[in-house]
Amino acid sequence: MKRFEELFAPHMDAAYNLARWLTGNDSAARDVVQESALRAFRFLHRFADGNAKAWFLTIVRNESYTWLKASASYHWVAIGDELPEDDAALSHGQSPELLAIHTENAALIQQALRALPPMFREVIVLKELEEMPYKDIALVADIPIGTVMSRLARARAMLKLELLKLHDHE
Repeated sequence: MKRFEELFAPHMDAAYNLARWLTGNDSAARDVVQESALRAFRFLHRFADGNAKAWFLTIVRNESYTWLKASASYHWVAIGDELPEDDAALSHGQSPELLAIHTENAALIQQALRALPPMFREVIVLKELEEMPYKDIALVADIPIGTVMSRLARARAMLKLELLKLHDHE
């Protein structure tokens, strides 16, 4: 029990943040983190010394997706769904960060982030909110580093489009 607490207790906030952003539901996020902690404890013997945060967040991610698949309100978006290349919003010149600063509205940013499909939302949350390096995000999401970078670029472009849509509706 002591080893579990030393390894994973420092990452409970990050676990909740990831679960909350992926499920979009406070109650589900708590359940996901609880189930993830149970799994981490149960399979602690499989954890070799290494990156405890990445190992635990991988469990949280998997549990979040399990919850999403079971949720009737969730619709999967195929990875192949491309953004239009010639979309005027993409060439607007402002980064999502600058646009967010200009809107000065955290609720608007959260709303835009919630509109992203979970696989794109997770890379933004892990990179920007949890400040994880690409290699750790690759471990958590079980994808190559190149995929992390391209998914993050697409996620930022999608976030920018969502922010522009929300900004235009104000």
